[in-house]
Amino acid sequence: MAQQPVFDQDGDQRVDEAFIDDVTDAEERETAHRERGTSRPITVVGNPVLHKECKDVTEFDEELGRLIDDMFASQRTAEGVGLAANQIGVDRKVFVYDCPDDQGVRHVGAICNPVLDDLPAERRILDDSNEGCLSVPGAYASLARPDYAVVRGQNAQGEPIAIEGTGYFARCLQHETDHLNGYLYIDRLSKRDRKDALKQMAELEPRYPVVAND
Repeated sequence: MAQQPVFDQDGDQRVDEAFIDDVTDAEERETAHRERGTSRPITVVGNPVLHKECKDVTEFDEELGRLIDDMFASQRTAEGVGLAANQIGVDRKVFVYDCPDDQGVRHVGAICNPVLDDLPAERRILDDSNEGCLSVPGAYASLARPDYAVVRGQNAQGEPIAIEGTGYFARCLQHETDHLNGYLYIDRLSKRDRKDALKQMAELEPRYPVVAND
C-alpha cells in the first residue's frame, strides 16, 4: 500500500514519519478481502481467548492472508467497524478495520502486532463518546479515550507500518489494540457501568452469529 504525506496542525508536512494510505480505493480493497473470505461467528465476553494477550504474528504467509480475508467477511456480517483476530477465536495479534473518521472519510486496512504510541500531554484530548463492541453485543457505554491515536506494527507482508487516526477512527484503533492485549472496553469501565453493559447484552439477542460460552 502506498504511503501518503502527513501534515501537522499548522499545515506543515511531517517528514519524520510516513503513515499508510488506508483511504485510497477503500471500498475496492474491502470488497476484495470480503469476497475472498468466509464469515465466522463472533466470540463474546467470557470466552477465554478474549481475556488474555494474543500471540505475536511471526509468519506472514498465505494462512495470514486467508485469516485477514475471513476477518473482513466476519466484520461485514456483524456490521462492525473493527475486528480483532481473537473475536473470531484466533489467538494472533492482528486486527482489521473499515471505519470512518469524524470527517466521514473511510479508512480500510489491517495491522499485525500493533502497539499504540504514548501521546504527549498536549495530544491527550479526551472524548467520552459511547463505545460498543461486537463481543459485547447490544451494549454501549460512555468511555473516555484520546481523540487522536497512532498505532505501529506490520502489514500482511511483515513490512513496518504506522496508522494515524482521529476522532471515531482513533477510538477504533485503541479499542482493537486493547482486544489483542486481552482487554474489552468494559474492562475500562467502573464496576457499575460494566454491570450495566452486561445487563444490556443479556437483554438483547445478537444480530449476528456468536460462539456460545459453554
